[in-house]
Amino acid sequence: MPVLREDPYAGYNFLVEINDVGEDSSSAHGSFQEVSGLGVEVTPIEYRNGSEDITVRKIPGLKKFTNITLKRGITGDLAFWNWIVSAMNGEVQRASGSIILLDEKREEVMRFNFHRAWPTKWTGPSLKADGNEIAIEMIEICHEGIAIEK
Repeated sequence: MPVLREDPYAGYNFLVEINDVGEDSSSAHGSFQEVSGLGVEVTPIEYRNGSEDITVRKIPGLKKFTNITLKRGITGDLAFWNWIVSAMNGEVQRASGSIILLDEKREEVMRFNFHRAWPTKWTGPSLKADGNEIAIEMIEICHEGIAIEK
């Protein structure tokens, strides 16, 4: 049985892992500055029967999964870039992956698993000669399902 805590977990200890996206079908993984877009929506369908009261009924419709956005400092690792290059060339590599939440001891406590994912957008860094910022790249991943595992 999972351990329940009184205090919530911090949102700054996490890892990202995406399976089967390397040239040799290895996994791409790493630390990121930010992960956003973990979400799902079940869109309601509204309808009304003519013989009923003037209340609109609502039934569950299609489920929609929000795109996951990953941001990190550029390190020279090209696994994610090569993944989107294959999509640009018309050879989309669908993959499964996880965002792994870690506790204060850097031990895994929760996993957000997504499947049938592929990169839909990559944004390179803003470069400025008189700046003092880290060069950040962003990759947006669409997917067809998410599950939480403890």
